[in-house]
Amino acid sequence: MRHEVERISDPLVLARTAAAYIAERAHHSVNARGHFNFAVSGGRNPWTMFRELALLEVPWASTTIFQVDERVAPSGDPDRNLTYLTESLSSVPARIVAMPVEEGDLDLAASNYADELPELFDLVHLGIGPDGHTASLVPDDPVLEVTDRLVAITRPYQDRQRMTLTYPALARADQLLWLITGEEARPALAKLLAGDASIPAGRVRAGASIVMTDEPTH
Repeated sequence: MRHEVERISDPLVLARTAAAYIAERAHHSVNARGHFNFAVSGGRNPWTMFRELALLEVPWASTTIFQVDERVAPSGDPDRNLTYLTESLSSVPARIVAMPVEEGDLDLAASNYADELPELFDLVHLGIGPDGHTASLVPDDPVLEVTDRLVAITRPYQDRQRMTLTYPALARADQLLWLITGEEARPALAKLLAGDASIPAGRVRAGASIVMTDEPTH
């Protein structure tokens, strides 16, 4: 799919620009549809962006935040994406719908989470790993071929199983926001922008897509 690209070399300015974009989309969605359904990815990359977002005027009371992916770990574990998400947005009254990764039956938990998802995500935030993974759609995992479920469980990856939105769930996004930083992500970013489906990120399809990156302009 085609990606709009915005390159900003300063990390803090990049985070603030991404936060301002989210706030703008939130206002647009609430004005148009009465709500803002926002799905967010894990990893360390977006936390500055979320802290900046918490400082902005956003229609939080009409905002629901879903998780794109989560590590299977206990509540409060530093490996949990939810731990840092709630910390970053602790001052705002948005509703956060957490992935139920503490349940004993993870497949059932994934199915139950799928039932919570909206028909349309107004915005989905994604990142990309050096191996080209996005969400927890990782290379060579059977989850890449899942087409009949919106949420699935991966095999262990970097010592953790994960719960993740699948490609059909990401296809519900009206708009994608990719936040991609760091030298190690640049080869995967190049493949993403080239539409290379050999990496998991290159197989994502949605309504529209913008990439914000600290990659220098050439």
